[in-house]
This record gives sequence, C-alpha cells and structure tokens, in this order.
Amino acid sequence: MKDSDFISSTARLRELLSVLRRHNVLHGLTPVKLRRVLEDLGPTYVKLGQVMSMRSDILPREYCEELEKLRATVQPAPFAETEKVIRQEYGCSISQIFSEFKKEPLGSASIAQVYQATLKENGQKVVVKVQRSGIREKMQQDVKLMHRAVRLLSHMGEPALHSPLDFNAIIDEMWTVAQQEMNFLQEAEHTQEFARLNQDIAYVTCPKVNRHLTTERILVMEYIDGIPVDDTDRLTALGYDMDEIGTKLVENYSKQILDDAFFHADPHPGNVWVSGGKIVFLDFGMVGRLSRHDQQVFRAMFQAVAEHDVHKLEEGLLTIGTVHRYIDYSRLYDAIDELLRKYGDASLSELDLGKMIQELLQLATSFDITIPSSVTMLARGILTLEGVIAKCCPNVSLIEIIKTHMVGEIAEQFDFKKELLHNGKALYGSLRNGIRLPSYLASALKTYSKGHTKLNLEIVGSEEPLEKLDSMVNKLVVCIIAASLFLGSSIICTTEMKPQILGLPVLGLLGYLIALVLCGILVIHILRKPKDKM
Repeated sequence: MKDSDFISSTARLRELLSVLRRHNVLHGLTPVKLRRVLEDLGPTYVKLGQVMSMRSDILPREYCEELEKLRATVQPAPFAETEKVIRQEYGCSISQIFSEFKKEPLGSASIAQVYQATLKENGQKVVVKVQRSGIREKMQQDVKLMHRAVRLLSHMGEPALHSPLDFNAIIDEMWTVAQQEMNFLQEAEHTQEFARLNQDIAYVTCPKVNRHLTTERILVMEYIDGIPVDDTDRLTALGYDMDEIGTKLVENYSKQILDDAFFHADPHPGNVWVSGGKIVFLDFGMVGRLSRHDQQVFRAMFQAVAEHDVHKLEEGLLTIGTVHRYIDYSRLYDAIDELLRKYGDASLSELDLGKMIQELLQLATSFDITIPSSVTMLARGILTLEGVIAKCCPNVSLIEIIKTHMVGEIAEQFDFKKELLHNGKALYGSLRNGIRLPSYLASALKTYSKGHTKLNLEIVGSEEPLEKLDSMVNKLVVCIIAASLFLGSSIICTTEMKPQILGLPVLGLLGYLIALVLCGILVIHILRKPKDKM
C-alpha cells in the first residue's frame, strides 16, 4: 500500500469512528439511529443501507422500513464538481453541448445527480444524470475498510458476527449493485431492453436514451414531464382512474416477472410516474433477472401459496435456496404449514402477499437456507409495489391479478395435441410398469427368503441430540485429562526430579500449566455457549 493510500485510509477511518462515537452506537442501535449513522457516514453507507432494506430475509421488518427512507434525496454536491465530470467525459464545456443546463438538480442520490437541460444541436429537452466526482474511489476505499472491520470483529469474537447475518456477503452484494449503478452504459442498456420488451404494451413506456451522449459516468435521456403515481389528488383531478392505473401497473409487473424474467427492482413512487395516459418507469440502475429455472420455481411456489400446498412450497423453497447444513424436514414442513395456516382464513384478494413472502424468507434463514439475491430483490420489489398499490388504489388486489395473469398464460400456452401425446406416453409408461410389478414383487420376496434384505433406518431429528451428547463427552474427556494432569503433577512435585524451578520439578509445573489451560478453555466454552444462542 502506498503512503498516500495509507494516510487516506487512516483519515477516513478516523472520520467513520467519529460518526459512530457521535451517535453512541455502543449503547444500542435502533432502526432510526442506524439510518442516521448511515446517512452521516456518506454515500457508500447510504447504498449499503438501501441494499440492506431489500434483505427482509435477514433483517427485521422495522429496520427494512426505516432504511427505505434512504431512497430520499441526499445532500447535493457543488455544481462545480458536476462541471468537472462533464468536462472530463466530453472533453469540452457544458455550453458546447447544451444550450441550457439548470444548475439546481431535479434529484440527488448517493451515486449521481439528475439535471434538466436542453440540447444545443436540436433544442430537445433532456435529463442528464451525472455521477458524483470521485465516488468510485471513495466507495472502493470504504468497502475495504468495512471488510477489515468485519475481520477485526470476528477475531475479537463478537457474537453478532457468528449469527446467520453474513456481513461480508452483504458488503459484497452492495458493492456489486453499486458498481452496476455506477456504469451508466449498463443502465442505458437496461432501459433499452425494458423498452424493447414492452414495445407492444400501449400503456407502459420509459425514457428514450441518447446513446451518442451517454458515457460510463453521464446518462442523457429524454425529459418526461409526469406525475408520481402516489400523487392521487393531481391524477384524479386530471381524470385518471386510480384503480385502472393500479391494475395496469400490477399486470405489467406480473409480465416483467413471469414472462420477461427481467424486472424493475425498485418500483417506488419516485420511479413510477404517469404521463400522457401511460405508466412511465424511471431509473433502471437496479434491475433484477431470473433464470428460467428460478422463474419456473417461483411460479410453482406462487401456485402453492394460492392452493395452500405445503409440500409444493417446501419443495420450491429447497430448490431455489442453498442448504448449508442438515435440515429436519419434518420441522420445516410444520413451520411452512403453520405459516400457511396463519394466512389460511384470508381470501386470496385479502392476502398480504408482501408480508407473507417476507416471513417465508425469514423462515428460510432460520433453517440456514440461503436465498439468491435475485429472489430477495424480487421479494423486495413485490413488497414495494404492494405498498404503492395499498396507498394509491387499495381496491386493487396484487395477488389476484398475478393469479389471473398465470391462468391466462396457461390457457394461451395450452396445446391439446401436445397434452394428449404427453398423457398418452405417461399412460403407456404406467401400464408397462404395472405389467412388470409381479416380477418386481417376486424378486423382492426371493431376496427376503434368502435373508439378504437390508433395512435403512433414519431417526429424523436425532442429529441435534447426538451433537449435544458428543459435546458432553468431549468436555468430560477434557475434565478427565485435566484432573489426571493435576494428580500426576502433584505426585511429581513430591519427588526430587530434576531440573527444578523454585524447588519444584519443571515437569510437574508444566503439567499444572497444561491442566490450567485446559480448564480455562473449558470454562470459556461453557460461558460463551449461551451467548452464541442469543
């Protein structure tokens, strides 16, 4: 590491510590305090908070809801910094590209600021998104410091670092998302891909990108004068039907998930406007993609929720997630059954889908099942959209529209000839296996009569008691060894064995020392175990 980098890192570390000290984080961290700390720590930590707000599978709901407020406008950078970035990217001044460029930003976020301008070449009104100066280097430095802090706390044995919350994974996910958002060429591609996938949808649109003026740090798009979808008073005054807007919004989002496998990951009111009778999606810095496999599993899981099918939902959860340890399947089945029963009395239109998905993700975490970030991003998107719908058009049922979309899609894709052929093959296979059944039974009886039958027995849920028993035996062995060392050392100390220290044999003193170390380790392990369970 260069001396300048070391000095810079040290100065930044002092700055971070001063913020933590000012907010007195050692005396507890409430949701509001966490949000304020992240705001004061700067853009890297604001982005970290935004990513954490989407991880309802690992954070309590009250923390996620508070961290959602980090989407609000942050303090804008001086306009001189914006001018500097534009000059670096274009190699010329603002006046050579734009006939008008308003210095007051339309919006200011952790990574970039948005301005309204007019192109000099054709007089078109555009929106110019300009990345903050030096943001990549600063965030990269902060990410390294965060990883060091996690390693340091791990070595210190902090209990929070031994919880299912993987801080390194969250930091890496935040950095991946931030790098994607800092590449405006990629955001331009996302915007154009969304436009292509929805070109046949008359009521949905997005801004057109000016690829000629777009660079990695500057994004130029057409200016759209719209109204945020949650400004119901203005929309109603203009003659819009809020229920119709809500229905079309959910229908299109269902299409994004179930048909396109490419969806807007942050559909909050600031990113969903209404203009000229169309729903306008803005800001494609954060999008989600589902593999065809995950898409099919999600369909099956949604159908399982609609049908209250515990087995199918359990199978989907295990398929889409990554299992890190042995799972007691009967306990998992009971937990999912209890979750479905909790919402069993509600009709499909009254079901709180977002809350249910959130609880299902938390249930997966409790069984040490890791869910892919694309799926948690989808869950957060649905939860955000459900909040928008509840506020703007409460009569619209998100889950009913998704179900209707799925039913309509199945009807469109249904091919009578293919189904007949498929079922005919299945029937033929069943008949053939039925004919072979007597021979299979005869073979099994012959094996049994010769005494070659083997029975594999697995006692479900026995692993945890066996682990506890194994731990108890290990402690008992350590106790016996320590007691033997004490006894043996005491006998040796009564002899005149050489060499000696302070009149006592060195071998005896060494035995005492080893016994004390073993006892100390055993006591520490016993005292720390209850903390690990908390």
